[in-house]
Amino acid sequence: MADLLGSILNSMEKPPTVGDKESRRKAREQAARLKKMEDQERKRKAEFRKKLEKEVSDFIQDSLQQKRKYNPMGKIERSILHDVAEVAGLTSFSFGEDEESRYVMLFKKEFAPSDEELEAYRKGEEWDPKVAEQRRRVKEQAALEETESSQTKKPETCPNSNYRDKYSHLIGTSSAKDAAHTLEANSTYGCVPVANKRDTRSIEEAMNEMRAKKRQKQESDSGARSSSS
Repeated sequence: MADLLGSILNSMEKPPTVGDKESRRKAREQAARLKKMEDQERKRKAEFRKKLEKEVSDFIQDSLQQKRKYNPMGKIERSILHDVAEVAGLTSFSFGEDEESRYVMLFKKEFAPSDEELEAYRKGEEWDPKVAEQRRRVKEQAALEETESSQTKKPETCPNSNYRDKYSHLIGTSSAKDAAHTLEANSTYGCVPVANKRDTRSIEEAMNEMRAKKRQKQESDSGARSSSS
């Protein structure tokens, strides 16, 4: 029985010491401060949003304003402004190279910025519609000139002289086509006269024929001398 009672007493939570009470008090105070800070931050955001909604409403009702630029602000403030602009039907962009210099610009839907205008803001430049129009015209003119230049045909180059005139002393005045019938290709000896190519006699037959013609001529000459004497 004594052992059972001792076991029960040991399992029970011991009364808090003075140190434990102090720690709990500090924890409660810290939680209360945190809640108070959260409430203040929530209230500050609500007031900031209400202020932006008023400014955006005035901007929409002002027919003379096409866009509105805000001073640099933190990430949370920019997020709230983007949300207010979206609800109001406006276009919004953030510009700036680093977190400290980033700012928001609002544009009315009917005056939405062009890609060139946005590029100028991203580069930290001021947007001048007149200068942009001049640049656009220069680019269009350059593109037009390039197109016209590519479409222009180059004049055909004519030879200074006719090759047939230049080599007339070699090939004659007749065209190669007209003179082609006098030659016939020979894979072994090149080009030879057709008449020679068609002579199928042997060398011995040709020599005998030449000797016969020579004797015939001599006999003719000899007969003529005898008759004259």
